[in-house]
Amino acid sequence: MNLHVTPNDHIQGAKDALIEMIEYGDYQCPYCRKAYYILKELPAELRKNIRLVFRNFPLQDLHEHALHAAIAAEVAASQGKFWEMHDIIFENQHYLSDSDLIKYAREIGLDVERFKNEFGNDQFFEKVKSDFESGERNGVEGTPTFFINGEIFEGNWMGAEFTEYLQSLI
Repeated sequence: MNLHVTPNDHIQGAKDALIEMIEYGDYQCPYCRKAYYILKELPAELRKNIRLVFRNFPLQDLHEHALHAAIAAEVAASQGKFWEMHDIIFENQHYLSDSDLIKYAREIGLDVERFKNEFGNDQFFEKVKSDFESGERNGVEGTPTFFINGEIFEGNWMGAEFTEYLQSLI
């Protein structure tokens, strides 16, 4: 298993956080949306001890808009707004057409013409593909999948067990 975090990853939180959480997610997956809100609602004391890394794992066979949503987030990253696009996509998960993604780019303050021009750029598709392949190498089979301090979390992330486990690490 190779979960080494690199400068190409999208990271929130302190480098020296007690918990490093890598999430492989799909923007159109309803479970990933639920996980998004669970992570947002963790107690502040716990959140400040988490270094969250998000990697794209679009399940294209199940979710027709997942790949374009992931690419949109990567294009937003090129303008320094990955997390803003990540959040707005999950918060509007039922509206992920290309025109919706352009609307979100405008709403978060991106240069929309640049966003549209870069959307078809291979480098953004390649980043999504690289994330996906990393997930496959690490045994990811569905979304969301969490690795916590280098170990896959096999428990129930939707219940109190998840929060209790994270709290046990700090």
